[in-house]
Amino acid sequence: MTTTVTTAPFLAGAGRVERRSHTYPEPGPGQLLVRPRANALCGSDHGLFRDGSPVVAGHEAAGTVVAAGPATATPVGTRGVIYLMAYCGRCRSCRAGATNLCLDKAGDMGFNRDGGLGPLEVVEERMFFPIGDDLPFPLATMLLDVMGTSGAALNRALSVRPGIGSLLITGAGPVGVGVLAVARLTLGPDVPIHVSDVSEWRLSFAESLGGIPVHAGSIGDVPEVDAAVDASGRATARRSALDGLAKGGVLVCVGHGEDLRLDVSPDLIATGRAVLGSEYFPYADFPVNLEVLRRNAGYLGRIVTHTFDVSETALAFETFLSGESGKVVVTQEDG
Repeated sequence: MTTTVTTAPFLAGAGRVERRSHTYPEPGPGQLLVRPRANALCGSDHGLFRDGSPVVAGHEAAGTVVAAGPATATPVGTRGVIYLMAYCGRCRSCRAGATNLCLDKAGDMGFNRDGGLGPLEVVEERMFFPIGDDLPFPLATMLLDVMGTSGAALNRALSVRPGIGSLLITGAGPVGVGVLAVARLTLGPDVPIHVSDVSEWRLSFAESLGGIPVHAGSIGDVPEVDAAVDASGRATARRSALDGLAKGGVLVCVGHGEDLRLDVSPDLIATGRAVLGSEYFPYADFPVNLEVLRRNAGYLGRIVTHTFDVSETALAFETFLSGESGKVVVTQEDG
């Protein structure tokens, strides 16, 4: 098999980024070779930046197909985004459209497969979603965690409580801000959307996007809400969100992290409340989200507050982890 030997940035631990020689295989049957042009950073990358990773990191990538393996239909030159999960496409979950809950996935890009901070990515064709030629690559990354993960969490809430009339979001990081943006577009301008965080910068940023800022210590002062989405992963935030639900309300947990302690009778049965989890998003959400992004590019594009060249990856992480940024995107020149 033909291979490409080049250099790629590796997260070496303790906040260090090292360029190392790296070999990429040519795409096999059903696979594409993609040249990433933009990769958005995510809170789940924090541990890799701290502890290091044996593979190239990055799981929110947009780029261009540069080679296609046998039994593929995607032309070289196609622009698109890459789905996180190497889902099987065959299991019960995948057949039902729940690719985010695949029962036999082969891996996750940027975690145990080389990801979007490198010069190339080998992906299954079914993981690649074409975007056309009209979207800048940094903006296209919004289709992944910001719109995809956040939108799926909101859809989970709507599945239990249609017609949400008030919403609380705990955590104003990129996913929380994504929930805010998608909810504002979905629920309209008049539905109150409260957003809590400990960071004054993040609260101000959320307010600029149409949220009502609430300091994390004051969640108890928020009027009862129909739905809450926890993007913080904090046990105290989840508990406060649950306590703030009206009868028949729903809490969706999308932020990984700590636990949630329940007293089933008063918390769920007597109040008719529901607590749901939400993991990533189904691949089938891409087409609708692409049209939403095209119609609202100016608004959603404001979530990207910083872009850095791949040579500045360490600085990009430091900026992202400072707590004073929206989405940070690492870009690469076409080559």
